[in-house]
Amino acid sequence: MTNEPPKGLKANMFRSFNSDPLVRDKFFTNAFLYSDMANKCWLRGVFALVFFHELKMFIAQSKSIPFRGHVYLTGECNYGGRVTDDKDRRLILSLLNMIYNPTTIEMDNTQISFLSKPSKIRRKLSLITIWHLPRTAKSTRLNSLEYISTFALSPHPEVFGLHENADINRNNKETSSLIGGVLLTQTDLMASVKASGAAGGASVDPAFAICKEILSRLPQAFNVAEVGQKYPVIYTNSMNTVLRQELIRFNRLLDYIRKSLANVQKAIQGQIAMIPELERTHSSMVIGKLPADWLKRSYPSLKPLGSYITDFLMRLEFFQRWIDEGEPSVYWLSGFYFTQSFITGVLQNYSRKNTLQIDMVEIKFEVTKFESEVDKLPSFGAFIRGLFIEGARFNRETQELDESYSKILFDTLPVMYFRPTLKQTQDDGHGGKEEATKGRTIYDCPVYKTSERRGILSTTGHSTNFVMYMQLNCSKTPMHWINRGTASLCQLDD
Repeated sequence: MTNEPPKGLKANMFRSFNSDPLVRDKFFTNAFLYSDMANKCWLRGVFALVFFHELKMFIAQSKSIPFRGHVYLTGECNYGGRVTDDKDRRLILSLLNMIYNPTTIEMDNTQISFLSKPSKIRRKLSLITIWHLPRTAKSTRLNSLEYISTFALSPHPEVFGLHENADINRNNKETSSLIGGVLLTQTDLMASVKASGAAGGASVDPAFAICKEILSRLPQAFNVAEVGQKYPVIYTNSMNTVLRQELIRFNRLLDYIRKSLANVQKAIQGQIAMIPELERTHSSMVIGKLPADWLKRSYPSLKPLGSYITDFLMRLEFFQRWIDEGEPSVYWLSGFYFTQSFITGVLQNYSRKNTLQIDMVEIKFEVTKFESEVDKLPSFGAFIRGLFIEGARFNRETQELDESYSKILFDTLPVMYFRPTLKQTQDDGHGGKEEATKGRTIYDCPVYKTSERRGILSTTGHSTNFVMYMQLNCSKTPMHWINRGTASLCQLDD
């Protein structure tokens, strides 16, 4: 027996107010202070009396509410130990700052006072003005439930700090999940495979044609030995090492895909047994899904099978041009198997050239006015392309983050310049950094490999899906873009 959690803000609040101890009316009153000692509640009453006496003394003596302390206690102490991803913890702290701040209690008087009448208090909970705490002098469970019943069944995404496009994104993912589940229920596919294999009729199986078409498009493996002679390991240029390591990874993946396709064809023809691994690969190929056994040996991807093969061939072509023509003027960051190796290579080249420790060097991110290509190589650092941004768009005129257009879920970032430099920034504690030289605020935009934004927690404390933080100019506060869920992606899902 399972108990599915409710869906939606209204249903979740109803569930909270109908659970213990909120379901008890005594929770909303001071009646528990006078509980009958015969019911063994005297200890709770004494403790509550002491607590409220201390609270009353604190309120009388304090001139301001310690909002910062409340944020720390709730975000770091209550939830911090349960949230392992630092990006999620950053979002929790940002949401708490929306609630635990003086603007939550807006009064007619300019000075906050605990003696103000409840009718003068408007406690806003979101950017939408209709969402606020109830204006009642006496808060009871029934009053709270009556107020919650006035909420909309489907609240506007702005209630959570999200853009209206978040609804479209959520609906797309739910629809894809539903269709994927329906396709997995088609159990008659394997029956047709076994029948085709027994009769030797491989031509009627759609997977056989898919394997044949993909195999015809796959190129030969890279000759790593020849590449090593053309681009030897040099202390001053780490990109040669990055290139060689990437070719080894792609050769390994290419070899596995080629063998897997050939074995599926043989299994359909009845030449070898249809082992569980081949059966899973066959089932995924028929419904256009990327086989799970391929994904275990691949770079992260949420693309369907057709789009994955196209993307895979584009990556191989990118490295082949690198081999034939030399280092590209603009690196396709999304095309790397292990993106962090390229970033480390950029830092190593700069630190070795200037005889610096690599942990003293960081990358500054400058958005250029080029959309795909540039004229020449930079003297140091690198130009990169291929990044997308979700939850915002990049305004080409103002050169800063701006609100997304309606119904446009993603925006393509222009060519960016990775400029290595000595560390000179200070964290402002709200997901942004303030440059010591220019005194302007920028947003620490996380870069992920896929839109899933999660992976396996690595030893560095980051998810394996996380690449780096990228600093982007913004006119609004960094907390605004944290609540928007603004992030950069190396690839899309289609």
